[in-house]
Amino acid sequence: MANRPDKRAADQLRRIKIRKDYLNNPLSSVMIEFGRTRLICAVSVEHAVPQWMRNQKKSGGWLTCEYDMLPASTRERNKRDITNGRPNGRSMEIQRLIGRSLRSVVDLEALGQNTVYIDCDVIDADGGTRCAGICGASVAFQLALNSAFAKRNFSGQVMRESIAAVSVGIVNGEPVLDLNYAEDSQAEVDMNVVMTESGKIVEIQGTAERAPFSRAQFNELMDLAEHGLKQIFEIQRKVIAGEEPEKNDSKKSELGRMSDAFSGINL
Repeated sequence: MANRPDKRAADQLRRIKIRKDYLNNPLSSVMIEFGRTRLICAVSVEHAVPQWMRNQKKSGGWLTCEYDMLPASTRERNKRDITNGRPNGRSMEIQRLIGRSLRSVVDLEALGQNTVYIDCDVIDADGGTRCAGICGASVAFQLALNSAFAKRNFSGQVMRESIAAVSVGIVNGEPVLDLNYAEDSQAEVDMNVVMTESGKIVEIQGTAERAPFSRAQFNELMDLAEHGLKQIFEIQRKVIAGEEPEKNDSKKSELGRMSDAFSGINL
């Protein structure tokens, strides 16, 4: 049995919550929570493509992501990039991961000569921000595709299927799902798995922090990741379809335009 800080079982996700239409100005937006990790993911469109596409006379459009952590999202204040005078290397790596993950399931030709920007901003960090960013970005973009703007400016099937990500790892010798910060900081193995809804692998980031791990352990972690991802895809589907969430909190109907989805896991 797992002895986890938040008392979850080894194969149990944190409580997941997604609110759509969280911001007023973007084409679409969501606020996604994985336990105490919270991000805002917003979609905007520019009627132009990057200069490198124009130089190479590339057809179609482009989709990219920007990721950042607010200063107060961590216990010790996180300095803004503008204060450091240069982009944060970790943030650059994560935004590239989110961008290429979304592009793996998007038909860029269907975007026309447009650039889609997905902004993922961490407002509370407790581990798994890159995975939450991919999950939130996927929902936000699919909601944007339902907008009148997208129907006027995009053509065909823009997004082939949903995409999601989850972390797994070995903590105190035991494989566990969806690591929070306390677990991530002491994990013997830390792995992020990005997959499509049909079960295809987009990217795996796996690192042995203390000692190498075996193929058998890798397979066990992948099975654990797939178990969690199936639940995440179900939550995504419910939010996009606008289905009513479970009525286990009378305060959750605060705004009719907000749609919440829960994994049924309480911390």
